[in-house]
Amino acid sequence: MESRPEKKARVDATAAEDGEKGPYFSLGGNTYKVYMSLHKENRTRLVAAMKAVGASGVIVLKGGEAVTRHDTDHEEIFRQESYFQWCFGVKEPDMYGSIDIDTGAACLFIPRMPETVEPWIGAIEPPESFKKRYDVDSVAYTDEVEKNITAAAASGHMVHVLYGMNSDSKNFAEPAALPSVPDEMKKKDLLFQVIANLRVFKTPAELALMKYVSNVSSAAHVDVMRNVRAGMGEFQMESLFNHYIYYRGGCRHTAYTCICACGPSAATLHYGHAGAPNDRKLSADDIALLDMGAEYHCYASDITCSYPVSGKFNDKQRIIYEGVLDAVKAVETAMKPGVSWPDMHRLAARCVLANLLKHGLLVGDLDEMDAANLGATFMPHGLGHLIGLDTHDVGGYLDADPKRIDEGPFGLKNLRTARVLQPRMCFTVEPGCYFVTKLIEKAQADPKLNRFLTPKIADYKNFGGVRIEDVVTVTDSGIENFTLCPRTMDEIESVMAGGSWPPEKDTAPWLKRQWATPVPSTTYTSWGQVTGRGTAEHNCHGTC
Repeated sequence: MESRPEKKARVDATAAEDGEKGPYFSLGGNTYKVYMSLHKENRTRLVAAMKAVGASGVIVLKGGEAVTRHDTDHEEIFRQESYFQWCFGVKEPDMYGSIDIDTGAACLFIPRMPETVEPWIGAIEPPESFKKRYDVDSVAYTDEVEKNITAAAASGHMVHVLYGMNSDSKNFAEPAALPSVPDEMKKKDLLFQVIANLRVFKTPAELALMKYVSNVSSAAHVDVMRNVRAGMGEFQMESLFNHYIYYRGGCRHTAYTCICACGPSAATLHYGHAGAPNDRKLSADDIALLDMGAEYHCYASDITCSYPVSGKFNDKQRIIYEGVLDAVKAVETAMKPGVSWPDMHRLAARCVLANLLKHGLLVGDLDEMDAANLGATFMPHGLGHLIGLDTHDVGGYLDADPKRIDEGPFGLKNLRTARVLQPRMCFTVEPGCYFVTKLIEKAQADPKLNRFLTPKIADYKNFGGVRIEDVVTVTDSGIENFTLCPRTMDEIESVMAGGSWPPEKDTAPWLKRQWATPVPSTTYTSWGQVTGRGTAEHNCHGTC
């Protein structure tokens, strides 16, 4: 199959219905319009921040490259490099960009395409088209980058390139090489710290876009929730989600590999990878843990819903879900500027332990459990992470930020930032409670931990786990919650029984959900007869 060009951003100078004019990206229909002013504002912020630390000269960024699968000519679907996207919003691969710190002028460098490729990719557009589409000051070709930037350096302009380590992946941002620019005129120890920190704090335009992505993701989760049946495969839940976000929301990409973990699968935190590819068959007594998020214009959502495949919580499921929801409520009520994110992790872990203690799975003093780090046995991951252009967004552990807390191999050590909350930060809040066989066995073998465990723990072998995950932004006084999924057990059971969503009355105002017009459900072609929840066949039977 021949490769196809990416969908081009649209230009509409008369888009008066949403009060803004200028070029924008959209897939058409009711999909969201992302105006290029979002990226122009980001460039303005970057210039101001660089000047504030005494920098001058020119910033040069390298865009993402088109890649092929292994040794074949199959071109993978392109997704832009995130720092380049933040600055320019460009969908095409193999570009460079520069920003003059003194004047703020932005230049894109596009590949010079030979006429012979037109039959495969369509008409070759001139530089002026890209200048208009992306609202930049000038456009040149990539074979001119070296000449232009070398000339700037020769005239005394320092060249700032992007280089720094991502604290999650431990990979380094790839700087523009520019071999002709003298080393003494290249600076790569400043830009990364500045731009990564700017990405932590979202503009109003970015927050509006992230609301859209979470709205689409939430609606897709509800759609899947309505259609889950025993006998389905986990991969079918992934398929329903992926279809919904693209068909209804224009989200070609998911923000990460979908985790559709049911029953014991849910004890594998990043289930869904190539070694465990959402391939288990659902049972009626399973609890489903679905961690799935859409991506639009490279901005991510990250939402987890947990619910019974049967549509009704049994006693064991109700106990564990109650504790995790308690943690969500406690954290989202406590979040506000000035609060330490590690303190929120500790609060969540304590809520989970308190619930297990309440229901007889644990015995002893809660403070002593905290001191022994027992919470890491049941919640080995961090409470949540920054989110934006990447699911695990940058800025977690920059040079000026609090350092990672090293308290054993699990729990707080896996917290992806230790920062103090400030307005316009976006986080996931994702407490969980899991029965991971290896961790339970290690706790049983450790006298410091075993004294808290009761024989009732054995009843939860192969249970899996529960996680609830919201996308929130910090405001001046608290948070706004962008996630619009059923969260209380009554809400979940109602929706799974065919009840309406969003609800007529919000019975959980403490979630601070920012209600929006729901994305309409998808109508699927029938692919089986349904006689009731729990049957092996599946059909939307009018609920989706």
